[in-house]
Amino acid sequence: MSSLTHFDAQGQAHMVDVAAKPATHRVAVATGRIEMQPATLKLIESGTAKKGDVLGIARIAGIQAAKKTSDLIPLCHPLALTRVALAFALAEEGNAPQVVCTATVETVGPTGVEMEALTAVQVALLTIYDMCKAVDRGMRITDVHVLEKHGGKSGSYVAG
Repeated sequence: MSSLTHFDAQGQAHMVDVAAKPATHRVAVATGRIEMQPATLKLIESGTAKKGDVLGIARIAGIQAAKKTSDLIPLCHPLALTRVALAFALAEEGNAPQVVCTATVETVGPTGVEMEALTAVQVALLTIYDMCKAVDRGMRITDVHVLEKHGGKSGSYVAG
């Protein structure tokens, strides 16, 4: 395992210098889910939640979050994102009804966009919670992780 890059030789936190790294096309895909009561899923599905279009608002929140990641995560570089897309899938099977969110983030630059994809998913799911908490305080956000990333010196990663 390689050493942690956000610490210098003296163990002090620092922002990694990416000036010498070539700009390459970078893509990251992250996912996560929010589990809820069946009635809450039906409310989201029908588009009749009191606060409005839950998934539409969550999509915009996720896009905004990806763009603001460097404001939230102290050592992230601000990036010029070329694409942020969020998709939602509603599922009733399994242990609990759920909404699955998948975020795809792209840039052309010297560093990856995994943090932006993860942030987009988390904020989109938090937005769903916020919009539905009046009817279901027991919702649970879970299983947030990177599915894949491409580009850069380390190449591709696809979750197994």
